[in-house]
Amino acid sequence: MSTDPVSARNGPPHVATCTRRDAVYGLGASLGSIALTSLLAADQPKPGARPSTSQPPSRAAAKAKNVIFLMMEGGPSHIDTFDPKPALDRLHLQEFVSDDIRKSAMQSGTRYYVRSPFRFIKAGQSGADIAENWPHLADVVDDICFFRGCTVDSVNHPTALYQMNCGNRFGGDPAVGSWVTYGLGSENQDLPGFVVLPELSYPQGGAANWGNGYLPAQFQGTPLRPRGSPILDLAPPEHVTPAMQRKNLDLLAALDAGHAARRPGQDELAARMAAYELAFRMQMQVPEVLDLSREDEPTRQLYGIGTAATDSFGRKCLLARKLVEQGVRFVQLYHGSWDSHDSIERAHGSLVRAVDRPIATLLADLKRRGLLDSTLVVWCGEFGRTPDNGLRQGTAYGRDHNANAMTIWLAGGGCNAGHTIGATDELGMAAVEGKAHVRDFHVTLLRLLGLDDNTLTYYHAGRFKQLSQFGGTVITDLIA
Repeated sequence: MSTDPVSARNGPPHVATCTRRDAVYGLGASLGSIALTSLLAADQPKPGARPSTSQPPSRAAAKAKNVIFLMMEGGPSHIDTFDPKPALDRLHLQEFVSDDIRKSAMQSGTRYYVRSPFRFIKAGQSGADIAENWPHLADVVDDICFFRGCTVDSVNHPTALYQMNCGNRFGGDPAVGSWVTYGLGSENQDLPGFVVLPELSYPQGGAANWGNGYLPAQFQGTPLRPRGSPILDLAPPEHVTPAMQRKNLDLLAALDAGHAARRPGQDELAARMAAYELAFRMQMQVPEVLDLSREDEPTRQLYGIGTAATDSFGRKCLLARKLVEQGVRFVQLYHGSWDSHDSIERAHGSLVRAVDRPIATLLADLKRRGLLDSTLVVWCGEFGRTPDNGLRQGTAYGRDHNANAMTIWLAGGGCNAGHTIGATDELGMAAVEGKAHVRDFHVTLLRLLGLDDNTLTYYHAGRFKQLSQFGGTVITDLIA
């Protein structure tokens, strides 16, 4: 059953008094707390939302209803992936000349221009520029909209990750996935609305990258563990059967009902009772969704599962498709680290091999199943890279951090597929055409989902807050 919390903002909250501390104390940090998160995200009105006569764009007008967000942690180089700079070929290893405009973000000592070690090709009917070491992505490039005009404010990994994920460089604000589930609710009452597939080592800045910030705790992302059981306590002990659990829950509900009847107006108990029921339902549905062995072998092979280089990210991409099929609103996948200060050819070469086949298969698989039109796929890092570097490893040339130029691409969900929007200067140092701040990108992402950043707000600390912090402009060229 689909719910739309945006339309229910002015109603009385059912569980407004159920704080994060209460939930953690009562339910622990395993399946029960995840169940409570999902339950509340699906049903509850927003106590801090701003009543407004200006309504968000109609959901009927928006193609996208789900998001798969591919976060390449560490800052992939636009110059070596999707934004060729032939001028660097003639400048290679010449001393880098700095001025106020072309100043390296991490400038120190003698620096040199560095050409890309990868040859670029024109791919698809759209003739998109793409490095030749993306052979599988080249096959689906006409479904992609490349955006070369994005800029951010920081060249430090934690602050840049926070800004890309949460709109705020300093952490503590809700993640994009939290805003989306807050605005649209959940399509599946048995699964979390916002799921995160991290690396074994969390990204810099940690779990705050998918935190709920000042939104109610139910809107935080639910990370699935990359090793072992994806969710702790997902499977009951072997001697506990579903029938036994059902009897236990029925007895507990009867006892709690009497307790609640003597204490009207205390919503924590009602929420906790419902959470136990949801946790029971999750034990029935989640194992089937997470079991990739249920997919046929040809599909698993297409995602690169079983091949050393692609197995890990291939599993994440296949799981993301399964989660979206089951109505999970926002799925974020992490892959790192793209922080290639040395040996860009070896480091980026290995990273691209790990994600090229899985991502291309994900796009093709979504399209084949009729899901790409309604699923917005986003590929990005936290910033781009510079055209210059110091020679740290002799001839193992790399690149430094660059907040003034990066490439983001979108696929599906009503984006302007088959086009390249914006441009950087001849060296890839800065965006010069179609330049837009990351807050504008966030506003555009919401618009593709039928949400308006100006009305999707939450009252906190004396003012109404929003993802963009203080407003942004929709990048209309990114929308079909």
